[in-house]
Amino acid sequence: MKIIKQNKNNKEVSITYGENNSIHVNIFNNRMLMGVVGSFDSNLKELEKISGSKIYFRGNSIAIKGDKHSNEKVKDAIEYLINRFRSDQKIDKNDIITSLNIDMIQDTKNQSTVQSLEEVIKTPKRSVMPRSKKQKEYVRSLKTNQIVMSLGPAGTGKTYLAVAVALSMLLEKKVERIILSRPAVEAGEKLGFLPGDMKEKIDPYLRPLYDSLYDLLDYDKIQRKIESGAIEIAPLAFMRGRTLKNSFAILDEAQNATETQIKMFLTRIGENSKLVVNGDPSQVDLPNKNQSGLIKSQNILKHIKEIAIINFDHKDVMRHPLVTKIVEAYQKNNNDNS
Repeated sequence: MKIIKQNKNNKEVSITYGENNSIHVNIFNNRMLMGVVGSFDSNLKELEKISGSKIYFRGNSIAIKGDKHSNEKVKDAIEYLINRFRSDQKIDKNDIITSLNIDMIQDTKNQSTVQSLEEVIKTPKRSVMPRSKKQKEYVRSLKTNQIVMSLGPAGTGKTYLAVAVALSMLLEKKVERIILSRPAVEAGEKLGFLPGDMKEKIDPYLRPLYDSLYDLLDYDKIQRKIESGAIEIAPLAFMRGRTLKNSFAILDEAQNATETQIKMFLTRIGENSKLVVNGDPSQVDLPNKNQSGLIKSQNILKHIKEIAIINFDHKDVMRHPLVTKIVEAYQKNNNDNS
């Protein structure tokens, strides 16, 4: 006997439970169906590879066959992808990875539509959604706190989410400018050996900040905002002596800043401004790793209630699943040797 679960207000999707724990997700909007399935069934193939369930596509139905737990997980993932397509009219590979994050899916089911919409960051090129519980906490902090510190491994979305919130606030005229900064610290190479003037020497170290911007707003528009001063990208040393008003300032790669430098950056805050400090304590490039002020600053400031401190770990890595395993392996090795 088959059981059909269908939202009376939603004629686009129905869920059918069949024999041997099989589940059929029926999508009656063809554009949505193609978006969820992907070109040459690529999205379903990725889901199948990661989940371990067998997934078949025929007509308007996606059939999931495997053990009960895996099937429910894939069904939830497909429902998540349907909602992503509704909000953004497209699905990328990161969405597929996120869709199989059980904690995120369950948490999304338990919240109201209003709360879900509040967590979406609208930018001209795409809608950005937090992909884990910790990312949701981070986005809420970025929107409500004047100062936010986030610590954790690469791939947890620290920079990208902060840039997305900053850009949305700039476009909504809640701030007048965005300031993106990094310590100009060499990762095993020397600035002096690079060709060009100082700007050309520094730009490679700021490239990830440019990449985040270009992913969220058209290249020409970003260039115009940089030329007008609405977006400023500069080394940390350029921040000394300034007071930031009506600004959203982000210090990235803060593990390569000293305690004094982080203090200098945080004390730049002025009227109607937000400051964000991001870093990965496991990737210090300073000659003396003990000079890193990130952990020290976290411990000094953790009792100030106006400052939000978010600690990410390997569970929040939203890049390729292999990245999570690599980060976890290094973390375990460090713990074993400490």
